[in-house]
Amino acid sequence: MSKQMQAVKSGMSNPKAWVIIGLTVAGIVIIAETRRRRKKGRLRVKAIGEDFGAFADKFELLPYPQPPPPALKQPLAGLTFAIKDVFDVKGYVTGFGSSEWTKTHEAAGKTAVVVTALLKNGAKCIGRTVMDELSFGLTGENTEYGTPVNPSMPTHIPGGSSSGSAVAVAAELADFSLATDATGCVRIPASFCSVLGYRPSHGAVSVVGVLPNSPSLDTVGWFARDPSTLCRVGHVLLQLKTVEPKRTRRILFSDDLFQLSKVPVQKFVYIVSKAVEKLSGYHPPKHINFSQHIASSVPSLKGFQEQSTTRQNGISALKALSSAMLSLQRCEFKTNYEEWVDSVKPRFRYHTTDCVQTAINTSSENIKTLYKVRNEMRAALRDLLKEDGILVIPTIADHPLALNMKKRLCAEFYDRALTLQSISSMSGCCQAVIPLGKHDGFPISISLIAFHGADKFLLDTVLDMYSSLQEQVSIVSNSAPLPDTNGNMDASELLKEKGNAAYKGRQWNKAVNYYSEAIKLIETNATYYCNRAAAYLELGCFRQAEEDCTKAISLDKKNVKAYLRRGAARESLLCYKEALQDFKHALVLEPQNKYASTAEKRLRKLLS
Repeated sequence: MSKQMQAVKSGMSNPKAWVIIGLTVAGIVIIAETRRRRKKGRLRVKAIGEDFGAFADKFELLPYPQPPPPALKQPLAGLTFAIKDVFDVKGYVTGFGSSEWTKTHEAAGKTAVVVTALLKNGAKCIGRTVMDELSFGLTGENTEYGTPVNPSMPTHIPGGSSSGSAVAVAAELADFSLATDATGCVRIPASFCSVLGYRPSHGAVSVVGVLPNSPSLDTVGWFARDPSTLCRVGHVLLQLKTVEPKRTRRILFSDDLFQLSKVPVQKFVYIVSKAVEKLSGYHPPKHINFSQHIASSVPSLKGFQEQSTTRQNGISALKALSSAMLSLQRCEFKTNYEEWVDSVKPRFRYHTTDCVQTAINTSSENIKTLYKVRNEMRAALRDLLKEDGILVIPTIADHPLALNMKKRLCAEFYDRALTLQSISSMSGCCQAVIPLGKHDGFPISISLIAFHGADKFLLDTVLDMYSSLQEQVSIVSNSAPLPDTNGNMDASELLKEKGNAAYKGRQWNKAVNYYSEAIKLIETNATYYCNRAAAYLELGCFRQAEEDCTKAISLDKKNVKAYLRRGAARESLLCYKEALQDFKHALVLEPQNKYASTAEKRLRKLLS
């Protein structure tokens, strides 16, 4: 016995033994905590029930009868939908997510126009969903009615304010659902619950029979699990024409906004670029600094930049924009509800009380400036996107917060979230949310934005891109991590800009040197080769220009400039047939290109 004790004591005096024991204990604790969290998530789903806590009211509104032949089948026949607790239904009190509101209001005398439109087109309504009180809040939490369970992450928030509507679709309880979006109330829950979400152009869908939060920001949006349903609902609510001329699409990738995201920017770039490569009529993504465009195009924001104290990643203009958005929301909420608040003196949960009191105490003296910001934003987006542009941004910067997160962390979450949401809210542009699987176990998404009124163009784009995007998500998920090239990307882009400046200054040799240095850092960027080819053409180095364009085309088969410049180089080398083929390629990609058209005619004449 004494020998055994001595062996134990000698073992305990060995530091390595303590390290092994410590690691073993730590491993046991980690495994136990992981199992506890998984069990907590399963218990939470079970406790809420089969409907994931999504519904505030369950009822059925049957669709209108199918018209007899030869009438076409109703476009939404066989589909079910849920509605956020802001849409009037005849005979029911619209609850606004609050018992304080419900007990002081009568049942609706009419059903909301959009709900009736869906019923007329064959869909069946199955109930009304839980939401943040009075549409204030981005987390989707409601302490009174319970927070709907996020099917993607049961221990994390579903996003709000339209949480129940997003959960109903994500949990396959309804085929689609209606919601409203003022400051991200459709877009954020769509991203967190991994479903498609759509915020239409402001004013494009009727809001008659819908409780407002802020009329200048409010839109009626919807959720769906597949792009076909998303578009079918859109065609009904937006009363779209079934056919319109096919347009090419310019993809504008906002590099500065993706710097806000917790997901590596190169993952988004890779997925979008590869998806676009497979599509006809899509130009390769162009990288832009969106916040710089807004700073120079929305002068009325200057008055709000003083309120914007947190400056992250050089996006102070968008921080100012989110400040203006909140001011507008508060002013309009006050106009609509101050009398009710003063007379009823409702009691809300802490966050809602804070939002309501801030709104009631807000001065409306700068309301004209706020409307001016909104008008300038719409013009700025129209100028940037024109009729063929699609702006690609992250839907939201952060992952879903854990439930009941501390207020301090919620404040930081709100700050970053509202910066991104303010773009469509203040411009009135249409925005679609597309889920892109998960990163580090958290759901992620991108958003596509088109100019105000381009809803069919944007919905068609979602229908085009969705399958290709999901294919690339699957490839990325099953492959090795993408290399982090951010440092090289930044340096190479700087060299490219220096090359561009030298080119504009007619310093051709200097331009060639800068582009060559950029190519050394990133050898797979078609633009660098194409730009160097332009400088070579000016120097009369036609063979080098041809080689650079050939390389650019191998990297990007839709690079119109590369075909044009290779055609010019080959024509200078008297290779007329090859040059003619290049200009023909350019015309296929860009039928209205005058330079290619003139060159083709000239070469045809030469060859004849």
